[in-house]
Amino acid sequence: MDLRAAWAAARQIISGLSELPDDFEPLIEELSRELLPGWPDEWLTTERDRWNQLRQHALESLAQQFRSAGHYLPALQTALAAIEIDPIRETGHRIVIDVHAAEGNLACAVKRYEDYRALLRRELGVAPSAQMTQLIRDLVST
Repeated sequence: MDLRAAWAAARQIISGLSELPDDFEPLIEELSRELLPGWPDEWLTTERDRWNQLRQHALESLAQQFRSAGHYLPALQTALAAIEIDPIRETGHRIVIDVHAAEGNLACAVKRYEDYRALLRRELGVAPSAQMTQLIRDLVST
């Protein structure tokens, strides 16, 4: 992985792409890669954290850009890649729920919410945020 190129791509995505890529899989793959996996060096901890935060924000931003453009499959795949980085983080899950709802797949949206809620309860003993709960309430009440 060329970290400088990936870092630059992530920053460009976060600042907003002028044009969404047609061939999005290589970009998602690049942003899904860990920094020097398997290397136990202590100095890498901070650099890995920085890379993980940048790539996660880039993937979430890209997913939202795809969602806004009505490109639902790339939005879902990109949001799911973000979720793999940190399954507890809520943003990617909210994007997936929103995309399912935009496609008219309410049952999928509710299932995603229930799965996420169960994960949080099991792992941390907490509930999803008020923002996430309101999103689902708004979907179910319409």
